[in-house]
Amino acid sequence: MGKKYRNGFFIFGLAVLAFMVSQLDFHEAWQGVSTAGYWFAAVVALWAVLYMFNTLSWYIIIHNGLPRKPVVNYWWLYKITISGFALNYATPGGLMGGEPYRIMALKPKVGVEKASASVILFAMTHIFSHFWFWLLSAALYVATQEVSPAMGIMLAAIVAFCSLGIWFFMNGYKKGLAVRVMNILRHLPFIRGWAERFVANHKKQLDSIDQQIAALHKQSPKTFVGAVASELTCRVASALEIYFILLVVTPEANYLESILILAFTSLIANLLFFMPLQLGGREGGFFMSAKGLQLSATAGIMVALLVRIRELIWTAIGLLLIKTDEKD
Repeated sequence: MGKKYRNGFFIFGLAVLAFMVSQLDFHEAWQGVSTAGYWFAAVVALWAVLYMFNTLSWYIIIHNGLPRKPVVNYWWLYKITISGFALNYATPGGLMGGEPYRIMALKPKVGVEKASASVILFAMTHIFSHFWFWLLSAALYVATQEVSPAMGIMLAAIVAFCSLGIWFFMNGYKKGLAVRVMNILRHLPFIRGWAERFVANHKKQLDSIDQQIAALHKQSPKTFVGAVASELTCRVASALEIYFILLVVTPEANYLESILILAFTSLIANLLFFMPLQLGGREGGFFMSAKGLQLSATAGIMVALLVRIRELIWTAIGLLLIKTDEKD
């Protein structure tokens, strides 16, 4: 990636990060971190491991159909993965920041079509695993909690939403997604003209990307399952973050409840994808899910605060890693 583009990503992310930090109550943040103590250190360290699962998923996708010898170093990809997520956190719309960065970083190593296809597949797999996580969490709630009529209706809506999402992505895996998405954009106001010109000028490349997407599912089912399993494992393991924090204020907290809190909160946060760092939505999700599981309001507030601080720390780390990547 050229230095100009790298600096552009870095400056943009830094500006948004500075704005996000300015929204923190520093006294409250310091009290929260001090109260959590070594548990907060464990939370921050946990994500160093979780990003390894994300990297593994992308690594598997990139090397599908390539010679056995790795063309991309895993630890270089790990660094790009962290930086990509940092830009996603900082960008309204999420994928508008991290995905272009990943494509531009990977392009010199595997070519633009393979880079674009692998990044699209990685994003698809990341989102696809979320739908499975939410669906399985709905079943977990029914198995472990008392279901009221109102909650039953909500769970039915979640199951229907997740089932629709899984169906959509399964079709995308089988037939490709790039052309289908661009065809949808061609019918939207304001960007219709741009989308039509883009499809006309890049039809061959879009078809090639879709062929590579379909090939992962059709020709390499083990690779497909491995990538999805790595992402889903990351979703489940990331509930440890909430569990560690809850132990500070609620010693009787359990891991299954932490999974349910994460599932409900991440669902709300992703529905508010247009907000940088899902500002406000994630905090509200933590508070409501904690109350719904009969936990104290203090527990919900503490989780929301420390998770937000952890996100800011890893966003800063990801942005710094952009500056350390001096090789195109």
